[in-house]
Amino acid sequence: MAYTLSGRVQSRLAAALLPLLVACVLAVTLPAWWPLELAGLMLGVGLALDLVYDRALDYQPGWLALPLGLVELGAVMLAAREAEIHAPVGAAVAFYAGSWLVAQLLAHAGFPLLRLTYADDGGELGRLGLVAAAGTVAVFGAAGGYAWSQLPPVVHLSAGIHQGPIVIDKRQHLVGERGAIVRGGIVVRASHVVVRNVATLGGEYGIEVDRARHVVLDGVKVVGARVDGIHVRQSTVSIRNCTVAVPGGQTQGIDISFSAGMGMSMVENCTVVGGQQGIVVDSAEADIMGNRVSTTRYQAIAMTEMSMGMIEQNEVAGAVGSGIACVDQSMCMISDNHVSGTRADPSSPGIERQGGYGIVSDYKAEAELEDNELVGNAGRIGVFAGAEVTRPDD
Repeated sequence: MAYTLSGRVQSRLAAALLPLLVACVLAVTLPAWWPLELAGLMLGVGLALDLVYDRALDYQPGWLALPLGLVELGAVMLAAREAEIHAPVGAAVAFYAGSWLVAQLLAHAGFPLLRLTYADDGGELGRLGLVAAAGTVAVFGAAGGYAWSQLPPVVHLSAGIHQGPIVIDKRQHLVGERGAIVRGGIVVRASHVVVRNVATLGGEYGIEVDRARHVVLDGVKVVGARVDGIHVRQSTVSIRNCTVAVPGGQTQGIDISFSAGMGMSMVENCTVVGGQQGIVVDSAEADIMGNRVSTTRYQAIAMTEMSMGMIEQNEVAGAVGSGIACVDQSMCMISDNHVSGTRADPSSPGIERQGGYGIVSDYKAEAELEDNELVGNAGRIGVFAGAEVTRPDD
């Protein structure tokens, strides 16, 4: 079919109306905003590519719909990642596939029946196209207005020291001015909370997240917490651009535990110094990416007790015991990490700590390794108690 640019745009807008209505229903049912955000992103990417198709394709055969659909899927997923749309990957792909199938059914059967000159007009829909476009814009406008009305309040924390703990028990954004410090920590007990650019000093936990979903900790700094720097229980979080410095004893820098089945958490681009464990994931699902962890006294990064996730592009230096550990029936994809200077701990009863291994797989864990750099460690890779280590070429 030889589409005109107007025909491409009209067909795209008309085909987007039904998926958009489905996205509205999903957003209310879940509840979550990602279906609407994804529907809008799909439409935006599609319209942008229509400009390319108009120049590149004088004639578009039917079979080309599948490869073009795969190209659009890749572009949408990349854009969703850059826009930080937190949609479950499987659900997002299924939503895209359903929307693509609706568009194909309309283009090959629905629109030609509704407008007999559809093919001769290069995909233009006439008055039907105008009505469908107006409907799509109206639904987006209504959804955007409702979303705006539901935005959480933003609480600004002024520079200086504030006595804590600060307890957040309803949806809101807590944003600190430069130099904002909370003495005694922050407690989050509500979902869809954002804490940004705030430092904490002391307290049992620097930041505690308890029984909450979709919490974002961005640009936070934690110093001197007595137990955990960031303590997450039965919650899903996205922690990024953070700094955590914890003292000796049994402290953990970042501890995400007991959220298996709740969805994926993420720790990205954080610096963790000191503590018994730097970043630990316990009975949870999490991706640990692009972090810097140093001078820990047990495990720098650990996934344990049937956890699952990726440990990727991290820098681990100066750990005592083990650098990266996949333990206790966990499933870990460990790739592109740099682990250096891990030292043995001969006083410890644990054999994995006595070896000073860069990477450890212990007690029925499954660790998949790829392109890790292990430099200057007392031991390289330790495998114990029925655990497994696999590599791409195995």
